Amino acid sequence: MKINEVHIKDVLPGSIAEELEIEKGDKLVAINGASVLDIIEYKYLITDEYLEMEIRKPDGEIWEFEIEKEYDEDLGIVFDGIIDNPKSCHNKCIFCFIDQMPKGMRETLYFKDDDTRLSFLMGNFITLTNMKREELNKIIRYRISPINVSVHTTNPELRKEMLNNKNAVKIMDYLKLLTENDIEVKAQIVLCSGVNDGAELERTLRELSEMYPSLSTTAIVPIGLTKYREGLYHLKEITKEKAKEIIIQVEAIQKEFLKKLDTRFSFLSDEFYLIAEKPLPEYDTYEDFKQLDNGVGLITLFRDEIKNSLKLIKKQEYCTHNKKLHIVTGRYAYPIMLEAVESIKNKIPNLDLDVTGIDNDFFGHSVKVSGLITGQDIISQMKDKLVQGVENILLIPDSMLRKGEVVMLDDITMTDIEKQLNVRMIACREEGSDLIEKILSIL
Repeated sequence: MKINEVHIKDVLPGSIAEELEIEKGDKLVAINGASVLDIIEYKYLITDEYLEMEIRKPDGEIWEFEIEKEYDEDLGIVFDGIIDNPKSCHNKCIFCFIDQMPKGMRETLYFKDDDTRLSFLMGNFITLTNMKREELNKIIRYRISPINVSVHTTNPELRKEMLNNKNAVKIMDYLKLLTENDIEVKAQIVLCSGVNDGAELERTLRELSEMYPSLSTTAIVPIGLTKYREGLYHLKEITKEKAKEIIIQVEAIQKEFLKKLDTRFSFLSDEFYLIAEKPLPEYDTYEDFKQLDNGVGLITLFRDEIKNSLKLIKKQEYCTHNKKLHIVTGRYAYPIMLEAVESIKNKIPNLDLDVTGIDNDFFGHSVKVSGLITGQDIISQMKDKLVQGVENILLIPDSMLRKGEVVMLDDITMTDIEKQLNVRMIACREEGSDLIEKILSIL
């Protein structure tokens, strides 16, 4: 049997691994006699309070360790992300955003992942269409929970049509198997006008709610359409009237669920309210904000954080001399950021700060979310907004960047933008508190 040795990328300071003199460049051979194939197995194997671990040093020598630790205490070993190759998606979804991207971008952007490990570790959504029964059993055995599942519809034939995959019909069987074994599932529905809306949406929400609480929540997000859809399935944008219709429908269902389940269970992303030009729900409506990564309640939480962070600022003069701050955002978030800037300026009146909403020339103006803004659009649209004779500082949401990196969708880095525009760039988390903190750190 072949032993799988895993390269150690780094060791965290102050960790068990550092204390044992495990180092970057060493290789993990086995834990409790078991070879480690992927990061999920590693996480599972290290939960014990007593471990026997084998490490191969660069000179080939094997070091053996007996480790006593707290249950679930991490060892502090960092690997190169997923240990073996992530699974690619075998679907051809009618709404797939990757299929709507132009040619000539970096190769990794065209990779469609559908990997349970990425769902568990990074919050990615998976369809369960490329999974065999033994893989589902592995999720249950290793307690891989929660996982995020792209459901879209519980109608098996409609799901097969939407995902263009015959295995898509098994969704309810798979979800029931997971939830009956106490694996928490968070569901997502990408809503396509005229396809899985209306009666189909109601059916999906009601059938999913029957698996509550193991299926803990469902997010509904609108389809995103770029200008690169030649030869693809004909889909319609979510119009203002359609968004209003969806809001009325889902809010009525939420009221039913709240009485029956003591939770609204189903939540609309903020985009629906922005498209409909309707006020966003109150803070308490979002309960525990379980679907923030889907843009559900993000704006409401952001506003609350801005308000609370500003309360903590002492009344004093801040030095803003020779600095011009620019918040760069997408069209959807533009009015929200204008509102935030007004509140910030009321607290720091001498602050030279403004907001620019970037039109998405790259993907098309129907794409208005900040996370899909490209570096070239920032460069072209910000060059005439910079002020001469002062330091220009651009504050961008980190959703514009690839996770853990400083590169944007079109391969342009923050450093590229800084050099071309002669500015300083700062990436902020999409949290009101972090924006305030970053602004104060500049002053």
